[in-house]
Amino acid sequence: MSQPFLIIAAGGTGGHMFPAQALAEAMLKRGWRVRLTTDARGARYTGGFPHSTEIVEVSSATFARGGILSKLLVLPRIALGVLKMSAGMLRDKPDVVVGFGGYPSIPALGAATLLRRPRMIHEQNGVLGRVNRVFARRVARVACGVWPTDLPKGARGVHVGNPVRGSVLERAGAPYIPPGDYPMSILVMGGSQGARILSDIVPDAIAALPDDLRRDLRVSHQARPEDSAHVIESYAEAGISADVQPFFQDVPRRMADAQLVISRAGASSIADLTVIGRPSVLIPFAAAAGDHQTANARGLVQAGAAVLIPEDALYPDSLAAQITAILSQPDAAVKMAHAALAAGKPGATDELVALVDQLAERAGQ
Repeated sequence: MSQPFLIIAAGGTGGHMFPAQALAEAMLKRGWRVRLTTDARGARYTGGFPHSTEIVEVSSATFARGGILSKLLVLPRIALGVLKMSAGMLRDKPDVVVGFGGYPSIPALGAATLLRRPRMIHEQNGVLGRVNRVFARRVARVACGVWPTDLPKGARGVHVGNPVRGSVLERAGAPYIPPGDYPMSILVMGGSQGARILSDIVPDAIAALPDDLRRDLRVSHQARPEDSAHVIESYAEAGISADVQPFFQDVPRRMADAQLVISRAGASSIADLTVIGRPSVLIPFAAAAGDHQTANARGLVQAGAAVLIPEDALYPDSLAAQITAILSQPDAAVKMAHAALAAGKPGATDELVALVDQLAERAGQ
């Protein structure tokens, strides 16, 4: 019997790549051959994928970036990517193709649609991304990370949750040390690519905390390279111990060590928070398509696990007040951590694996 073959197609952000990595890890352990198709941006996030994953960069494009000439070339580049992927699939037929969103997933999903290969997509957010919305009615299943998800008529959705990487699962339900009169940690994340508004506001908010809280704090702050210098300077001027980096390879460890997480409300960040179980202050990205980050955050807020601050209400004093409220009330912080944990779906990867197996079995009958 030949080794089953899975193609995973994912775009160039951590939000797409991290759940794709989780599926790759699981399917390789089950004896599948796994190929990841992505673009140059996505390739930056492949360091955590198992070494046995085949990684292929594909030709795709987006209307969201570039000038007029770039936009005119979008459709020809996408068509070329689909044709090349189709030729590859004719030579090396995948048993299942799974797309995780983003423009780099178009060639694999487009080719699988043309060749009628078994296919499905996973949507991390409560509102479908543009590419997933195009393919939602052309795949066997839409595996949803958030429920309910806004699906187009005719799409067959199933709630599986958002898969998390093995390094996150290793810290699932890690004991929470409540805030107190000892060194405490805050993790600040703007998503896989940082967020300028957090770099502008968070250091000033932490500097404005009462002395008895501020003197015990250590901060891990993920900031864009162009913002790092002023973030480092802001923390240094306030006498706050801070580790500022463009990207943390060890987010699960830092999150498990944290008394509080300040973050965007991307789907992967929400999934990590609920599997590890930590209180959070969430600042949804206001320009996110369909305001999907607010939709992502809603469940945690309603569960009492998080505080939501819209971008237009985010100021140093408003954020400082929320940080103070959480870190000065240990019992309430513990309840938030437990509520986050209760909202998690640590079995999301297993449910997604089961759907892949079902597709492969149905195609083989």
